[in-house]
Amino acid sequence: MSEQYRSRVYTDRPPYADFDPPHKLSAIKSIVARKLYDHPNAICSYSGGSDSDILVAIIEDARQTFRLAPVHYAFFNTGLEMQATKDHVIETSEKYGIEIDEFRPELNIIQSTRKYGVPFVSKIMSSGLEAWQKKGIPLSIAEEYNTAQDKKAKREELRDRYPKCENLINFLCCCNSAGEPRPNIQLVINSSKYMLDFIEEYPPDFPISARCCDYCKKHLAHRVQKGYEMIVTGERRDEGGMRSVPKKDCKTMCFTETSSKQYRLRPLYYVSDVDKAWIKDYYGIRYSDAYEVYGLTRTGCCGCPISYKAVDDLEKIRPFEPNVVKAAWNIFGKSYEYRKKYNDYKKNRLQEEKRKRIEESEQCGLY
Repeated sequence: MSEQYRSRVYTDRPPYADFDPPHKLSAIKSIVARKLYDHPNAICSYSGGSDSDILVAIIEDARQTFRLAPVHYAFFNTGLEMQATKDHVIETSEKYGIEIDEFRPELNIIQSTRKYGVPFVSKIMSSGLEAWQKKGIPLSIAEEYNTAQDKKAKREELRDRYPKCENLINFLCCCNSAGEPRPNIQLVINSSKYMLDFIEEYPPDFPISARCCDYCKKHLAHRVQKGYEMIVTGERRDEGGMRSVPKKDCKTMCFTETSSKQYRLRPLYYVSDVDKAWIKDYYGIRYSDAYEVYGLTRTGCCGCPISYKAVDDLEKIRPFEPNVVKAAWNIFGKSYEYRKKYNDYKKNRLQEEKRKRIEESEQCGLY
């Protein structure tokens, strides 16, 4: 039996990652205190979400316990925020006696999506499809690659035919730059099952892009965080996606030095959902109404189509904040509808394949 591959997130995990909730909290609090002592000029991103609430509670507990300098808190308003979130930012500020400064992007969510496009399925999928829409490489190169006997040679030929399109070729052909098949990684189009066939049969009639995230959050955050020695954020491995993939410069994802010579601290990276629930009870935290009243399990960017639950979540929000729901549909509606079409396509393909397998088995006398 071949050895099972384990990501560095598991193989290099610190000992406290496997502690029970009380001891894990104690370890995290000590880490936060040590890093804030070493790097007092720190800024923390606060979104008004549940992870942010946990993070602020731990930071302020550590600060009070060890009499550390105040942390600067920043709330990035994308231009499409629930009133529940904005109210909770004020409530949290008053609860802990801290200042949470609000910052807005130069291009808000409406402007950025109009200029570049709207997200679809995931940031990686959006980026790949944005490049495909702009560069116009035919989807048929995937079939060329798949049927080629010498895939390395075919990959080199595609590189010569479409210069400066390395990532896009890999994305469409589900391979790497050496021509080796990589059908099961997140960076290729068929990481979402049948996506290549779906796009070929039903090409999108709207621009796709996840740049709204860059302009409404990342670029704004970089500008605001400039000048601080340490940046504190609340990513957790249990959120999945790219947040569960270790970065080149940070094996354990907890503490690293950035390219700009700042330090980045992610105290919650190994906090599981079970740990999080325990910490919430321990500190007596009340999440925003988006969780406690509306019934959401995650907030993030309101209505973002990258969430597979976006449309369902909007229906939970609608009775309380109908104008926000209307705005989300106006901005992301085409992506919602296109994803439903894809989901239906995938469901039908799966059912058809199952039917064929049963028929083949019956013909072979297995049923």
